[in-house]
Amino acid sequence: MTPWFGLHLPSYTFPDTPPERLFDRIVEQARAAEANGFALVTVMDHLYQIGGVGREDEPMLEGWSVLNALARETRTVRLATLVTGVTYRNPALLAKMVTTLDVTSGGRAILGLGAAWNEVEHEGYGYEFPPVRVRMDRLEEALAIITGMLRDERPTFEGRHYRIHEARNEPKPVQPGGPKILIGGGGEQRTLRIAAKYADMTHWFPLGLETLRHKTEVLEGYCEAIGRDPATIERTMATPVVVAADERAVKAIIERLPPDRRAHVSGGTPEQAAEALQPYLEAGFTGFTFNNPIYRTTEQIAAVGEVLRLIGGR
Repeated sequence: MTPWFGLHLPSYTFPDTPPERLFDRIVEQARAAEANGFALVTVMDHLYQIGGVGREDEPMLEGWSVLNALARETRTVRLATLVTGVTYRNPALLAKMVTTLDVTSGGRAILGLGAAWNEVEHEGYGYEFPPVRVRMDRLEEALAIITGMLRDERPTFEGRHYRIHEARNEPKPVQPGGPKILIGGGGEQRTLRIAAKYADMTHWFPLGLETLRHKTEVLEGYCEAIGRDPATIERTMATPVVVAADERAVKAIIERLPPDRRAHVSGGTPEQAAEALQPYLEAGFTGFTFNNPIYRTTEQIAAVGEVLRLIGGR
């Protein structure tokens, strides 16, 4: 499979930019990604800014609203949350939302979904934040409902947490069978088992090749248990490389990353970054996302696009 890049847009903080201009800056970045061959643009599904990106009080726009607006400002990139928290919305409503995005974008939606983790925003907005076991149960039930609504006529589902009864979802998505489902996270007890059943794509953090190979083996084991070909699940990840002019700039960028990821990220010039990606390509990873807190200008995004060209991507 041909490798591709995604631009992730977790930051809406632009100095000296008033609120009425924030979205214009996001459009500039998304269009720059599209112009430089990126295949995907993603946003977070958070209500507060998260640690590792910025301060909690920094601007945060509602992700699905941003995606629908971007659908009319772009032409070719796929659009997704990376990823939606299952606790924030009724899954039947979420199926309707991703269907709407698929229609507004002309068939470019992807549904990113995970179990949610940021407790402070749940508390602030009054959402229940149950133990992880319960959130995983909800994730599995939500996926059963969503896949039914995207693919079937008038599905019914009765679970412990969610239920639908002959639910209508008209119009159906533009993409035959509905948008691809991307499950975020590499938890080996539940997340990868759920991914084996429902995911078209997975998305993991750069944890080192040996760890990533191990998670691949776990995923393959779950696929084997249910008779699914693991090759039908595309493996993607947050980029393990950074692109910068020199070693000093690379070091400065890596120092801003969360401590658990610094040891597994390298990079340099586009040529050096392309070389550093080769082991991950050989390990079967096809999609890599780059974050806009690092790549903010059209020139920086173009430099990442040069890496894509060097590895023969799209």
